[in-house]
Formats: sequence, C-alpha cells, structure tokens
Amino acid sequence: MLADQPPVTTKTDNDDLPFAQALTRARDLAESTICDALVGAEGDVADSMIYAVKGGKGLRAFLVIESARLFGIDRFVSRPAAGAIEAIHAYSLIHDDLPCMDDDDLRRGKPTVHRKWNEHIAVLAGDALQALAFELLGGMGRAELTLGLANAAGVRGMVGGQAMDIAAEGVATPLSLDEIMQLQAGKTGALIRWAASAGAVMAGEDPAPLESFGGKIGIAFQIADDILDVEGDAASLGKAVGKDAGAGKATFVSHLGLDGAKSRARELVTEACDALSSYGDKADCLKDAARFVISR
Repeated sequence: MLADQPPVTTKTDNDDLPFAQALTRARDLAESTICDALVGAEGDVADSMIYAVKGGKGLRAFLVIESARLFGIDRFVSRPAAGAIEAIHAYSLIHDDLPCMDDDDLRRGKPTVHRKWNEHIAVLAGDALQALAFELLGGMGRAELTLGLANAAGVRGMVGGQAMDIAAEGVATPLSLDEIMQLQAGKTGALIRWAASAGAVMAGEDPAPLESFGGKIGIAFQIADDILDVEGDAASLGKAVGKDAGAGKATFVSHLGLDGAKSRARELVTEACDALSSYGDKADCLKDAARFVISR
C-alpha cells in the first residue's frame, strides 16, 4: 500500500453485475452525480451541460467504479470520481465539435451543443463541466486523484494529444505509427488510464497494473474508432464518419490496413486482460470491458 495517503472508507453495497448492466449502472450514476451537482443552476449553460453529458456509454465512469470495486470500495464512495471523469469527457467532446476544431454537427445521435445553442454557450458549457469535475473530486479530499486527473486532462495528456491531432491535418508528411501512438496515448488514452487506475489510487494501492490495463485499452479503443470511421455509418454511431480520410490524417488503419488494425486491437485486449492477472476473477468485468471497446 502506498504510504502517502490513507485508504478511503468502504461500504458494503458492491454486488456483481454482468458487464452490460454494470456499464449502464455506472453511466446512470455518473449522469445523476452531475445533475445533482447542478441542482439550482439555471439557464442555457446549465441546460447544455446536462444535454452534453446525456447519451454516452459511460465507459470511463464504469472503469472508475469497477476499478474501485476491486479493492472493496462501493460505487457510492467512488461516485464523485465517476461523475468527474464523465464531466471532463463531455467537456472535451463539446470543444472538439466546435467549428474551430473538428466542426461537427452530430454527437451521440443529437445536434452538437454549438448547433443546438450557439458557440459561446458551447465554450462556456465545456468550461463549466471542467470546473465541475474538480469540484466533485475536491469533495473527496484525495489530492493524488485530483492531480492525476488534472495531468491527464491537460497539456501532457488529452489537450496535448488534441493539439498534435489538429497539427497533423493536411501536413505534407503524414504522422508515423509511433507518432500516432504518442498522440492517441494523450488524446484518448490519458483519461482512460486515469479512470482505470482511479480505484487503486483511492485505495492507496499500487496503480501500475491498472494503468497498464488502461493504457492498452485506450489504444485499442482508438484503433476501433479508426476502423469505425471507415466501416461504420453515422446513423448507428451517432456522429460523422469518414472524416479522417477527408482531412488527410494518418490513422492506425492507414498504417496497418483494416485487417492489421483489427489484429492489433485484439492483441492489445489480450495484453490488457493479462495485466489484470494478479486480481484473479475479481477483474472479470474489467476484462469484459476490454473486449467491449473493440466490439462496439
């Protein structure tokens, strides 16, 4: 056990559920956490915050809750962290969809926030969701958890990866596979790694196995997204497809081909599951999550 912080107090309501039900429960719990925190807030910004949070899969919230459950931490104890990661994720999507970024009209099967309201509301809603995430974590009194999310969401993580992604559009020399790995480890992977290891941090345990797990499924998740951008359709995905090729961006598919990308994603899922071997069958639901990220 790490010595710098004491473990959190646990509760007893930690029943097992099949993956699909556990995922839905985590999503609903994270959404209700954010909505509860916004009680009394009125106006377009608050309304658009709730709108942006609704309709996601809740994978990051699930990873928080399920990683905490490995250490006997009840979902109502880990609930603020689950809400925090979904608030950060929703903020990132709002800003990613803006005309100055990816200029998307559709997200989660609905008009993007700047299309339903306008650009300034979208910017403010994203800003407010980011602030809300740290408000939720602040109430837990876990400095290491809070600092970890700040790092994962910032220039060394998601924002840095997003900046690399924008810079890669229309360049004369497409990014190498190693450069794409670095980009996606920040843009997509950083928040997933934080979510997967949050339970260990809350418990004061070594987060390394769960960080390894999260890093591998983060890359597998992005490979699956690259595949869906080629093979998927907007109606089923709830967002535009074919944009990477249109922007001239190098992807896992452009480097590895469809079959190679699918094979690499499967390898990463196997490696991710292997990283959880020390937890035995307690980690079965997390392993199901790893398989889910490439079967969406």
